[in-house]
Amino acid sequence: MSTTEKLVFSSSPHLKDKATVSTAMRDVFIALLPVTAAAIYFFRLYAVFTIAVALITAVLTELLFRRVMNKKPSLHDWSALLTGLFVALLFPATTAWWTVAIATFIAVGIAKELMGGLGWNLFNPALFGRVAVIILAPWLAYVSGWFAPLAVNFGPIDALTQATPLAMLQSGAVDMPSLGRLFVGFPAGALSEVSPMLLLIGAAYLFYRGHINWRIPASILGTVVILTAILGHNPVYQICTGGIMIGAFFMATDWVTSPFTARGKLIFGAAIGILIVIFRLGLAPTEGVAFSILIMNAFVPLIDRKTARPQFGKIRKAVAVN
Repeated sequence: MSTTEKLVFSSSPHLKDKATVSTAMRDVFIALLPVTAAAIYFFRLYAVFTIAVALITAVLTELLFRRVMNKKPSLHDWSALLTGLFVALLFPATTAWWTVAIATFIAVGIAKELMGGLGWNLFNPALFGRVAVIILAPWLAYVSGWFAPLAVNFGPIDALTQATPLAMLQSGAVDMPSLGRLFVGFPAGALSEVSPMLLLIGAAYLFYRGHINWRIPASILGTVVILTAILGHNPVYQICTGGIMIGAFFMATDWVTSPFTARGKLIFGAAIGILIVIFRLGLAPTEGVAFSILIMNAFVPLIDRKTARPQFGKIRKAVAVN
């Protein structure tokens, strides 16, 4: 070996990858475009307006909080835009724009920025914002009177008058849409609920890009299927209605708010599946997926500690026995 060569020491990690946070966020945004396009097709200007309100609010909220906290703007990482799109997709198309704006403000400003910024949040920001407006519903009903003159109306759309598939399922309706139609495209419910097929296509792109792991979605869906089948319900209808698909593949798999270990991912997903079934069959079904994921977000640090591999060479401390 030449005497001119030097051995370079550096801190871990030693393996480098071309992937960055911004490219990963952008990939998730791209993965959501198919279902977003379907929502716009079904709900037209209502969907466009709802998405625009959420995106603009997300950008302005991040700029405001970054300015107040003396931090540089970080719009280039796509996290604010992605959170805004997620929030929009969690609402029905005719939701009052101020409700969407408040949910987005809470998601980006409180759940993300005030919790330390990207990578430090304990809860999924979009779900946090969505659930927050549910909890604040009495207050929102009060302030809605102030904003009522600013409400928008883009005309009637037949799709907006249909009951959501989940509501029909919970009420025991006999005229449920066919599974094929429900899977491919059914215009009712939240924007993200119009097509499980397109959500799966987006998820397939994320699997291809290596951004998500199969364990969390598989354990969520598997648990829901097994439990609902045991309890006498149609499991296929259950996983194709409501927010289970976007929750399993896009929300629960969030890198920051999900377990790091393989075994932890399985436990995390199974627990979410159990909670979803409890909410749907035993409690109010509304936003059961959102509540289930947020509840388990709080247990992620504990799951990671309990499922972590022992450190090499570490000797367990002996416990004194009286």
